[in-house]
Amino acid sequence: MRYQISGKQIDIGEALQTHVKNEMGIVMAKYAQRPTDATVVFSKSAHEFVCEATVHLSSGLTAAAKAHANEIYAAFDACNEKMDKQLRRYKRRLKDHHREWTEPVELMGASSYILAAEGNNEDSEPASLQPMIIAEMETKIPSLSVGEAVMQMELAGAPVLVFRNEGKAGVNVVYRREDGNIGWIDPR
Repeated sequence: MRYQISGKQIDIGEALQTHVKNEMGIVMAKYAQRPTDATVVFSKSAHEFVCEATVHLSSGLTAAAKAHANEIYAAFDACNEKMDKQLRRYKRRLKDHHREWTEPVELMGASSYILAAEGNNEDSEPASLQPMIIAEMETKIPSLSVGEAVMQMELAGAPVLVFRNEGKAGVNVVYRREDGNIGWIDPR
């Protein structure tokens, strides 16, 4: 498994990196069959340290966790516990007994845009109704079943997920509705 351990404007020592690799390796060995890579980012927010971890599995799923604590090791340990709990809850769903994953999930390239409206006042009417694009990046769209897409969205804690439907080979969207249920958009 590849690890990318970094800090946002803080120095990450060798001892912390070793601790992260050892502890996260234990959790991944217990619950995830073939993790491909893990990204762990440490930052500081006022007096607290923040640890954000993302693990990509060969099945196409992404698990993410975030935790805060007064000490950097405690922040990682809390984040690692959340990851452990998340993978433990979804272990049965991660293990699809009807299908063996021999290769990683196929990914399709796509562009992703971040949009921002002009002006800071929300009450004022903008001169133009066109938002300004402030960031553009490449992203990958996984090829998943609808159930796997819902699980991926829940594991990542995301409100929406765009994916290519394996059954119909079209682009679909799953999202969390305001009533707490899951919505599925399948354009025909």
